[in-house]
Amino acid sequence: MDCRVCVASGDLWVRVGGGGGMAQIGGGFSHESEHDLAMMVSDFLENGSCGAESWCSSDSDSGLSDLAHLAEKIPFCKLSMTRYESDLLSVVHSLLLSMKETNLQSVNFNPCYASCIRFYLVKLLRLSGYDAGVCASKWQGSGKVPGGDHEYIDVVNYNSSGSSERLIIDIDFRSHFEIARAVESYERILNSLPVVYVGSLIRLQQFLGIMVEAARSSLRQNSMPLPPWRSLAYLQSKWQSPYQRQIIPEEKITSSTDSFNHEQCSEQLRRLQSSLHSEMEVERMLKPRNSDNNWRLKPDRRRHLLFRPL
Repeated sequence: MDCRVCVASGDLWVRVGGGGGMAQIGGGFSHESEHDLAMMVSDFLENGSCGAESWCSSDSDSGLSDLAHLAEKIPFCKLSMTRYESDLLSVVHSLLLSMKETNLQSVNFNPCYASCIRFYLVKLLRLSGYDAGVCASKWQGSGKVPGGDHEYIDVVNYNSSGSSERLIIDIDFRSHFEIARAVESYERILNSLPVVYVGSLIRLQQFLGIMVEAARSSLRQNSMPLPPWRSLAYLQSKWQSPYQRQIIPEEKITSSTDSFNHEQCSEQLRRLQSSLHSEMEVERMLKPRNSDNNWRLKPDRRRHLLFRPL
């Protein structure tokens, strides 16, 4: 069967056979190494399925059961926050919702890939008393794990004992888990994730483990393998690889004719704020239910659900 990779409007598509059918296998390009992305697509096609049975996107009985089990874990990951994490999450939400598109003009990135939003959020967090910085991680490919780079925010919390804890803020958390032709129950799990992740690396690992297994289950129902860029090792590399930390962006030398187009980051800010409003509205509607005794589980029961083998 003839499978060809095509690029259209920043998306990757596969042309299958002689019938002219097209199928999208991934979302839009990011700044994470286009060469590595090409290698990932090649690997995906070599090990994937181009059969007609892979074009369905409905839940099978066994897949639905697996995804239902995984869906139960998400609320407990979201609720297992320390007081400091919960307070920081509230502050981050407030700062993002108060941010104006004109505020981004002070950060000269072109193209910015949302760096403008991250650096301005760091500025606001530091004015609020937090030790925040923008972290740019980068890693080399190893085996089937391709190389790449990622940018996120961290906040260092200094405890009274003299120790410190590093908390992660990722303002586009759900995008890391988007997959091709996801079944409906996977989409529901994806939409139940936090819009913005704020928390420890340990809790982040819990989310990653759940979502990798959920993605694997969804793709299996379409006779597709888990692509390398959605593997656990690749996802972990984004936040656990060596990184450079910056408080303010590097100065850029520009001429009087240079102009920085912030339309991309402005559009992303609008989408982010809209998603946050929707998430807050859903939580507001579910709040009475969440306060029931069903959510006040004993610690042993909570640990059992959260750490039950995937």
